[in-house]
Amino acid sequence: MNEESMLKVNHLYEISSNNCAWLKVVAELFECEVIALDSGISVRGETESIRKAENVLQAMDKVLGKKEQLDKLSVRYLCLLEKDNLLEEFMEDEDPIILTTPAGRSVRAKTLGQRVYVDAMSKNDVVICKGPAGSGKTFLGVAMAVLALRERSVSRIILTRPAVEAGEKLGYLPGDIEEKVDPYMRPIYDALLELMGREGFERNMERGIIEVSPLAYMRGRNLDDSFILLDEAQNTTIEQMMMFLTRMGMNSRVCVCGDTTQIDLPSGYPNGLDDAMRILRDIDGISTVSLQETDIVRNPLVQKIIMAYNARERRQGGHA
Repeated sequence: MNEESMLKVNHLYEISSNNCAWLKVVAELFECEVIALDSGISVRGETESIRKAENVLQAMDKVLGKKEQLDKLSVRYLCLLEKDNLLEEFMEDEDPIILTTPAGRSVRAKTLGQRVYVDAMSKNDVVICKGPAGSGKTFLGVAMAVLALRERSVSRIILTRPAVEAGEKLGYLPGDIEEKVDPYMRPIYDALLELMGREGFERNMERGIIEVSPLAYMRGRNLDDSFILLDEAQNTTIEQMMMFLTRMGMNSRVCVCGDTTQIDLPSGYPNGLDDAMRILRDIDGISTVSLQETDIVRNPLVQKIIMAYNARERRQGGHA
């Protein structure tokens, strides 16, 4: 039997703007009717659906009251948290701002998984993270590197990534080493440009404060007083991962991130990311973090695409 409830909120106009797009997300995920009226928000449906929808609407109102960013994707995430009975826990804890970009954007963890990841990077010298595309693993790793540089806890940022597509043989490409590796580092460059601004990024590159180096060129180095980020770590071999991790010098921090659903190594090669997460997880000072599909903060379709592919792999695995 359907029931109806009327919820009063402080930010009715914002919540019902954009042709009620946010309300449509709530209605779809909880299979109820959600309508904005002059007196508040009407919710009609089963008792449990109404309760959960109202919890999300109140959370949305609270987020807007703190003048924090809210969009269709974050509304969907609030709904998913409520479905898993995690919304109250999420709303109780405050997400500190990691840093503010030159454009005035506040950077912070947006999901429970991202909170764990950021907290791990603030408390450990080595963090190894795997997660699906769009879960923020690279961007947040770069943000923590920029924060460490701003706070002068390190004197430089070193960025590296395996160039698997070129077989690590970059000499045939035109230009100097930075130009050779540029196509592989573009996602990290994009993050640095947003976090530092073009002027700050170019100035730090010129001074050598930010260094970009392909993984093949890391051998034999000892990296002191640095924040070292290895991206696309799923494309490292076990030997490469061991070589990379042992480059860590005094007063240095390491972030390793990758997505084990996007491995480009030749078939039959075990990847260094999974291996490192398995054998290093119980060592003090090292934290391993696994982000999930629910931590994806890109277009909602990205999450649906990844879930569809993962579901197919699970089905195929079941028939193996």
